[in-house]
Amino acid sequence: MEKQKIVVKVSMNSDKKTQKALQIAVGVSVESASFVGSDKDQIAVTGEGIDSVELTTLLRKKVGYTELVSVGPVEQSLT
Repeated sequence: MEKQKIVVKVSMNSDKKTQKALQIAVGVSVESASFVGSDKDQIAVTGEGIDSVELTTLLRKKVGYTELVSVGPVEQSLT
């Protein structure tokens, strides 16, 4: 199975929601999760076999408005 990168945009109005969103993202058995975007309102998750729909649904139920931005393979660096 190939590694994939999922980016979701989450409505995080407070520090508590930000913390909760990151905990949910990490709890879906991923390799890494980090904030991206100009306003740090997007979470990028990388790993193998991640169900993007399940992740989005969990974030919607627990945090609030969530939008699936992109799903794709992880780009390998040539070093």
